[in-house]
Amino acid sequence: MDLRGTPCPLNFIRTQLALEKLASGEQLEVLLDAGEPDALVCAALQGEGAAAALVQAMQRQQQSDGSVRLLIIRA
Repeated sequence: MDLRGTPCPLNFIRTQLALEKLASGEQLEVLLDAGEPDALVCAALQGEGAAAALVQAMQRQQQSDGSVRLLIIRA
């Protein structure tokens, strides 16, 4: 899911909604702008609450274009 250029908190909301549609163990790939969008989405997915409960594992990779790729596995 390409969310580059999507403002906060809309990028987090779209990520959370996409995760809710996945079955346990399925993966979601999200592309985000580096900086605040990346930091806020990662923090929300790793923090406490409903969003964190959806995440089994998450990998973060910096891309050559400056964006960030998140690979999230649904809990």
